[in-house]
Amino acid sequence: MAPEWCRLTAMDENSALSRLRALQIETPSWGYGNSGTRFHVYPWPGAARTVQERIADAALVHRLTGCCPTVALHIPWDAVDDYPALKRYAEEHGVGIGAINPNLFGSDEYRLGSICHPDADVRARAVEHCRECIQIAEQVGSPVISLWLADGTNYPGQDDLRDRHARLLEGLQEVYASLPAGMRLLVEYKFFEPGFYSTDLPDWGTAALACRRLGSQAQVLVDTGHHPQGTNVEQIVAVLLAEELLGGFHFNNRKYADDDLIVGSIDPFELFRIMREIARGDTGDVAFMIDQSHNIEGKIDAMIQSVINIQTAYAKALLVDEARLAGAQAEGDVLGAHRIVLAAFETDVRPLLARLRRELGVDEDPVGAFRAGGFAEALAHERGTASVESAYERL
Repeated sequence: MAPEWCRLTAMDENSALSRLRALQIETPSWGYGNSGTRFHVYPWPGAARTVQERIADAALVHRLTGCCPTVALHIPWDAVDDYPALKRYAEEHGVGIGAINPNLFGSDEYRLGSICHPDADVRARAVEHCRECIQIAEQVGSPVISLWLADGTNYPGQDDLRDRHARLLEGLQEVYASLPAGMRLLVEYKFFEPGFYSTDLPDWGTAALACRRLGSQAQVLVDTGHHPQGTNVEQIVAVLLAEELLGGFHFNNRKYADDDLIVGSIDPFELFRIMREIARGDTGDVAFMIDQSHNIEGKIDAMIQSVINIQTAYAKALLVDEARLAGAQAEGDVLGAHRIVLAAFETDVRPLLARLRRELGVDEDPVGAFRAGGFAEALAHERGTASVESAYERL
């Protein structure tokens, strides 16, 4: 018989189910099309070719999981002439449009940066693109602008670091001033890439300082793959929560530096530790978003597996016996405290998630349901295998 401290009670299960039912995960439009690494893109049979197909695939993920009601868009990748019509299209498929992501790295003019570029004309165009995305967000009913900058430098002396920081703040302030009431600006950071010498938003501290300067509608976006090896990501999450600066996540995983692996596929214990900080209390409007571009695996079933991994980590996090843990911590019982956390991580929550999915009216194994349902074959027959060149031309 399992010891008392690691048993799951009916009260624990019902409480966890209530919290799990409220968990909503946003999937990214770019995860459904042909995209991959900087080295090569392998076309996938049936991969989405248009924004409408990307939304339809996101809607399929929602139907199979019951917890992915919105899809994030990337502009201009997902640009259309009629955004109210695109909103209606999404709603007809059972989903809404989520975060709008401005693209400030895909044009030749951004070779030396966007908002931090030394040329004032380029900076002005970058800010104007963000304002355009705010207008798009208003038209589709999105409350979030998710902003990542590829701005940085490659060589010492290439640009003045303090000047670039001043340009960063100035540009962000111009964007922030255009936000309507109720819309948030989530500022993402990445410790390197593509600038090999300096990155203008390299860490959570720089992002947090910028958000403090901007105001309460600006918060930090934590991408789980955007950290050096060994970084204690859950501590960053805890501090940002304490400071009311955590706006959302881009979930993914990585072994070394890149960040497009299925979340929880490399280090599920790290994902659990992050989700435990989330599970400890009221997280308000923290947005749970996936940011992955699957290259050698299927597009839709890989996205579903990502959703399952997030649900699994969150379910385990909800089972930590916080009262017993607080007692062990107060007594200085280091091993006892660790064992309480470990007991939750080692709990098999598959029966709990199966019950959740039955209540949501979806299959207990969403990946299995996708594979058994013939969806991949039908999409491949309908869409074929688009060439990478034609896919990029459409973007």
